Amino acid sequence: MDFTNYQLDNFYDELFESLGKPRPGSKLLIERLESLSGESILAKQKAAETMLLQMGITFAVYGNEEGAEKIFPFDIIPRIIDGAEWDRIEAGLKQRIFALNAFIDDIYNGRRIVKDRVIPEDVILSSKTYRKECEGFSPPHNIWCHVTGTDLVRDSDGTYYVLEDNLRCPSGVSYVLENRQILKRTFPQVFEASNVRAVDDYPNLLLDILEYLAPESVSAPTIGVLTPGTYNSAYFEHSFLARQMGVELLEGQDLIVHNGFIHMQTTKGLQQVDVLYRRIDDDFIDPLAFRPDSMLGVPGLMEIYKSGKLAMANAPGTGVADDKVIYAYVPKIIKYYTGEEPILPNVPTYVCAEQKERAYVLENLDKLVVKAANESGGYGMLVGPHASQAERKKFAQLIRENPRNYMAQPTLALSRVPSLIEDTIEGRHVDLRPYILYGKEIYVLPGGLTRVALRKGSLVVNSSQGGGSKDTWVVDRPE
Repeated sequence: MDFTNYQLDNFYDELFESLGKPRPGSKLLIERLESLSGESILAKQKAAETMLLQMGITFAVYGNEEGAEKIFPFDIIPRIIDGAEWDRIEAGLKQRIFALNAFIDDIYNGRRIVKDRVIPEDVILSSKTYRKECEGFSPPHNIWCHVTGTDLVRDSDGTYYVLEDNLRCPSGVSYVLENRQILKRTFPQVFEASNVRAVDDYPNLLLDILEYLAPESVSAPTIGVLTPGTYNSAYFEHSFLARQMGVELLEGQDLIVHNGFIHMQTTKGLQQVDVLYRRIDDDFIDPLAFRPDSMLGVPGLMEIYKSGKLAMANAPGTGVADDKVIYAYVPKIIKYYTGEEPILPNVPTYVCAEQKERAYVLENLDKLVVKAANESGGYGMLVGPHASQAERKKFAQLIRENPRNYMAQPTLALSRVPSLIEDTIEGRHVDLRPYILYGKEIYVLPGGLTRVALRKGSLVVNSSQGGGSKDTWVVDRPE
């Protein structure tokens, strides 16, 4: 299949520098694709989709009448990132996560950043994800955000920007690991020859962190992945990671408080649990501390956690740092805690709680993307240039009624990657979610999840709204 009719359309293309000229790290892949017939490439795509089904790689679609489970759409043409370019991204992510972790620990304790007037206290306290229950508390080793998924986008000039930080229960890493297994089988010779950095160690590294968090008095900790259950959209990932790490997969109903510790109920009686990798939001983990109507959590969990007899990743309270309004202050947060300028810039952001910025947003809704502070998955969002007059009018009203809950950003010309669309190759917009682990050291998984907007012209990459994924190769070119 050749790229004769492939169009760049003035977007930054991840595989081509210009028409007919592959980027250096992409040359082997492009040559291989061009050597295959259209039928061969379609057969490889079909084989990849069959593997996904056989592996059970699905996600739940809420409200979908056709059935609860769908395979996560996958495109066999990978995204390629040059190793030297990746090293800079990695350094920027390490810097950002270090600063965000210091920020979370500070605001629940001394609040130096507030006293030094870097960020207004009311912005923090009015966040829906600020947890008063965490005040005066620090988790083991003062680490709050053990697992982070930070969303990056690349603009038309090639610059990477941080779009948002996900520090509560970031999902998607199982797709990274499974996508890699599929691509190794799809293009084995190209993969071998391209010096692609490995991602397979992720489950072991995550397990190391969970063991590192265990109470000091416990030499062989019992660890579990706490899941909301089979109806959660990311349940496949919860079970996958528990299996890969060789730990228990637990639901709230499996756990009880007994003699001041958390125990799981087994066929042999009660067994103490020392560390939980929780995939349940704060609101639902303990009905005595947060939402009393939660059926997913464990009554009394927070009290045991705060007593130091149980460790959790991520720590409750981390969500305050992925509030989309606090995001606007992250460059200042980085400067405050590290003394350095941010390596990775934020997308320019307008905070609607600020009167001047709100006025600008309301006057320019046709040019901006507006986001609600605590929504995810592409919901609670207005893409101004693609919205109707009625939709913009509705959002203007929402902003006026609750300005604290909204921020706005210019629409970026997201980079594209060649993608297999039916029987042709066309450019589709992508973002990138690298995964960062914070234990004894900060580790960044090379590459991460490339999400692709499969609908022509769409900028929405979320799986719940028609997006798919690609394998991401960080390629080290020979000297």
